[in-house]
Amino acid sequence: MAKKVTGEMYYDLDGQLAEIKRQLRQREGYPYDLEDLRDHLQEAIEGKFNSVRQWRERDGVIYFSVTSDGTTGEGWISRLENKGFQVSDWAKSILRSPDFKPTSVTTEIVVFKGRLFSDSNRTTKNIRAEAERRNLAKPNAETACLIREKFSDKEIESMELWWIVTMHDPIKDSDGDSYLLRVGRYDRWLRVCDGSPVYGWDHDFGFAFVVPQVS
Repeated sequence: MAKKVTGEMYYDLDGQLAEIKRQLRQREGYPYDLEDLRDHLQEAIEGKFNSVRQWRERDGVIYFSVTSDGTTGEGWISRLENKGFQVSDWAKSILRSPDFKPTSVTTEIVVFKGRLFSDSNRTTKNIRAEAERRNLAKPNAETACLIREKFSDKEIESMELWWIVTMHDPIKDSDGDSYLLRVGRYDRWLRVCDGSPVYGWDHDFGFAFVVPQVS
């Protein structure tokens, strides 16, 4: 039902819109993320006030940020399971590896949708080559845990993906096999997948890289 806007409410809302315009006109530039502003404004236009999306998409590429806090691999196992997520035995082996190195940093994540690549070219080698061409870097393996914690299965489904693979350097499990960590929208899982360069992927996978930090 439409509601007439009058009095103090009108002036409050008009003032907020004016502030956004002021920020956009600043000589030094807009201080926040313009793409996020555009997405939130569009959702407001459509009346989607309870839909606060934590990611955005442009031309088949998904963007969002995550912040690590030094949680160890063993700590991630407990942290995820305590929140109702499931961690496969192979994923636990990767998290417990000495090659799993926790950090404390905010990272900008870029996820390629599998549909960006043809079926014959959708291999790990070619996907990494495309990331290099776009000046993207390999993520830390902990990024998979951060993605798992950040997004529900429903949100991953809204990205039109079944899995998000974190394209870190492959890590060997206790049997000596090299794996990548992946997040799936099936029963809140953190699992692993083949880390070899020639491995081919389905079109409904996403592939996570990072925007390098400028020192």
